[in-house]
Amino acid sequence: MILRPATRAELPAVIALITGAASAASADEAVVDGAYERAFAAIEADPRNEVLVLVEGEEVLGCLQATYIPGLGKHGAERALLEAVRVRPDRRGEGLGRELVSRAVERARSRGCALVQLTSNKERTAAHRFYASLGFTRSHDGFKLGL
Repeated sequence: MILRPATRAELPAVIALITGAASAASADEAVVDGAYERAFAAIEADPRNEVLVLVEGEEVLGCLQATYIPGLGKHGAERALLEAVRVRPDRRGEGLGRELVSRAVERARSRGCALVQLTSNKERTAAHRFYASLGFTRSHDGFKLGL
């Protein structure tokens, strides 16, 4: 398995994962509209953002988005924000999520990030146990404001 930046050709598989498609076959049916195209192009063009895919051969098994945030906290070090962490539903329970997040954390470490952060819906208790098993700790309450 390899963790690497997603290609445009893999965008349907990534969209299928993010939108909760039930199987790999759903990637063929994923609608990649102009909004997704523009967002992916913007992420690709930004050195502080990347959509990463965990692949085996040509098969996308999981994905996440990593954003590297410069800041004055942590003595000016970058932090990595992980979002949209997904593993194909038919491949869950095989340790792929652990592999995906662990490799993304290592990628952030090698970039010089001082910490990796993520948020998870309060109702996703299994995900919380998973993140805790990887060493993530609860440290803040998050707030969102829809616009």
